[in-house]
Amino acid sequence: MNEVIKVEEDGIRIDTYVAEKMDISRVNVQRLIEENKLLVNGKSVKPSYKVKLGDEISIEKEEPKEIEIKPENIPIPILYEDNNIIVVNKPKGMVVHPANGNWEGTLVNAIMAICKDSLSGIGGEIRPGIVHRLDKDTSGVIVIAKNDKAHINLSEQIKNHEVEKTYIALVRGIVKVNEATIDMPIARSTSDRKKMAVSEKGKKAVTHFKVLKRYSKYNCSLLEVKIETGRTHQIRVHLAQIGYPIIGDSVYSKGSNIWGIEGQCLHAISLKFHHPVTGKEMFIEAPLPEYFDNLIKELDSSIE
Repeated sequence: MNEVIKVEEDGIRIDTYVAEKMDISRVNVQRLIEENKLLVNGKSVKPSYKVKLGDEISIEKEEPKEIEIKPENIPIPILYEDNNIIVVNKPKGMVVHPANGNWEGTLVNAIMAICKDSLSGIGGEIRPGIVHRLDKDTSGVIVIAKNDKAHINLSEQIKNHEVEKTYIALVRGIVKVNEATIDMPIARSTSDRKKMAVSEKGKKAVTHFKVLKRYSKYNCSLLEVKIETGRTHQIRVHLAQIGYPIIGDSVYSKGSNIWGIEGQCLHAISLKFHHPVTGKEMFIEAPLPEYFDNLIKELDSSIE
């Protein structure tokens, strides 16, 4: 089902124009643009595109699905909570929001049980409060918005690269440089639609890393990683591309490791941002999961 808007004004950003015409948030409009569900004269555009008199904006609207997302009493570590946001330490193996094949047991199901009706509605019934995501097998800190004001503000901070996301990664190989920046665009893989890949046709993706420790006995390195952009699978793709895949990652490496770990050894250890209502700088850390902490202790004992 498509909706077509005939542009009657000139020189306004398309995300602003559509948001006002349809009474929806700019965040939602930008998501539609990113998913190619909003086209101008049949072509995809950037959110900064300025509409011209006579432009035809077509918006693909999905038929509403009868989906009931139920709260579930799933224990999850709460790192911080107030009336506007809740910050949690997402466990490894947990999907962030419901989707085909994962309608239960997600972070959203758990958060709904904790917050009851206090969640932002911008993400829709499937993604209430969800401002950013972590892969299923990436553990760590994630912030959820309890109201639309907080959601919009946090989304703007992320868009403007004002949120500092720091990760810990254990990779295969001895990384020679002490620190480096990976600036390689990422797009959907043309050979496997479930994977991402470095591609000249992709979107800009920037990853910074520095070596924390090197474990020559086990041929692996522990890295601190920070990202400027938030592309799908970004850290995993970038590190694999330069020859240092994350241990346990069965998608971008062979996944083989002597410890039998399944899923990438990647943990979002901290998040720095400004509180969306008070403006206070927030710095929140998420302790490493037990398996990761124990593994590092074992590796540390191997250093002579």
